[in-house]
Amino acid sequence: MTTNLATVPAGRQVGGHHAHGRRIVAALAITTTIGYGTLYYGYPVLLRPIATTLDASATAVTGALTASVLAGALMAVPVGRWLDHHGGRALMTTGSVTATILLIAWSQVQTVWQLYAVMIGIGITGAMVLYEPAFAVIVTWFTPERCATALLAVTIVAGIASTIFMPLTGFLDAHLGWRGTLLVLAATYGVVAVPLHVLTIRKPPAPPAALSAPERQGNTQRKSVALAVLAMPGLAGTPIGAIVTVTGFGLGFGIASLATPALLADRYGTTAHATIAGRLAACVTIAKATAPLVAATVLAHEGYDTLLGVIASACLLAAVGMLIKRGSRTPTPPAGAQSRPGCSVAVVAAGGAE
Repeated sequence: MTTNLATVPAGRQVGGHHAHGRRIVAALAITTTIGYGTLYYGYPVLLRPIATTLDASATAVTGALTASVLAGALMAVPVGRWLDHHGGRALMTTGSVTATILLIAWSQVQTVWQLYAVMIGIGITGAMVLYEPAFAVIVTWFTPERCATALLAVTIVAGIASTIFMPLTGFLDAHLGWRGTLLVLAATYGVVAVPLHVLTIRKPPAPPAALSAPERQGNTQRKSVALAVLAMPGLAGTPIGAIVTVTGFGLGFGIASLATPALLADRYGTTAHATIAGRLAACVTIAKATAPLVAATVLAHEGYDTLLGVIASACLLAAVGMLIKRGSRTPTPPAGAQSRPGCSVAVVAAGGAE
């Protein structure tokens, strides 16, 4: 009897890490950085010049950014569904073209209501081109051994967007005014993002056999976070405690950026990853947009101790939820089953794995 043995070619694909996957990561790192820099991080710098020109209050102009964030949250679910069914190329290309047009339109607004309309549009296009769609594309291209590194690369590069674009926007505003600044930002984003999305984003090739889910790790870190959260109201009363707790929140946000797509892919697979991620992003974004108002209300009526207690309770609830699921496992597919490669919890969040 003759047995046919399948061989796995080396070179272009090793452990699910395709050569083109690396190009996709590089492209998304660039477009996400410029996207955040032009669509969002320049806004605080231009807020007062825009308010002065439109003869509007800073509060009214700030509200346009809030409306933008909420619009992006509402778009997260339909964007996720599209990504699961059609991939990211058409969506991200359309989003980058539309965002470029809206940046130009932003430079021409004459009233507050025009500003709100443009910013709502920017919020919608942001949902099509920033972190969530970028991560959804990446998790379909990489196996667990490579996925966390790919996510980390995009997160680190995009993390410097504010460092680059806030001073750049201020410099341009000083020399060109806010309208000229927005035209330069529009040209920069359009020239870079549109061709990169068109030329690099594509669906992954035929997936390799599914890998069994590895052991979940990081329980020690989660317990440490829970203890730190419980201690926050007391520690924050001292200068050192305040620094430690604020730094801890910063680390938490950074880890969450990496851990979220990996946790979802590990627990639910990648077949409907973008849809699930979109639902989560919608809830999280709405919470982020409304939290400042809630915090200001609590602070005004109850003081800092109560406010910090509420924050600590919310964080503790999240930590407990993660600990409850620490022993659950993703079912291992039967032999020969096919699925897209996906991220694994064991390799997310550089601080969470040995």
